[in-house]
Amino acid sequence: QVQLVESGGGLVQPGGSLRLSCVASESILSLNAMGWYRQAPGKERELVATMTRTGSTNVADSVKGRFTISRDNAKNTVYLQMNSLIPEDPARYYCHANVPAWWSRYPDVWGQGTLVPVSS
Repeated sequence: QVQLVESGGGLVQPGGSLRLSCVASESILSLNAMGWYRQAPGKERELVATMTRTGSTNVADSVKGRFTISRDNAKNTVYLQMNSLIPEDPARYYCHANVPAWWSRYPDVWGQGTLVPVSS
């Protein structure tokens, strides 16, 4: 099974920055796509940003211009650079991978999430 491990979450000031990392147990080039989702308490999980195997990206309107998804293929790692954080951004952020059907029984794999908490 593909495993994903997120890190980088933590408390930041409004307007601050964080970089989240997601390390995959397999080559990310073997995966159809990877991405980031987030879920705040009482809300549905929502897409933040995705990147396909070929490097094509998609970013949600709510974070466009502030968040950037990138990758380091040699490190099997996908990043989410989060800048200019606003009150709507605190949530648990989950790494996601879409796995080719010929390779895995389950097409979607999720990490445990990393918390970007509310700043008092």
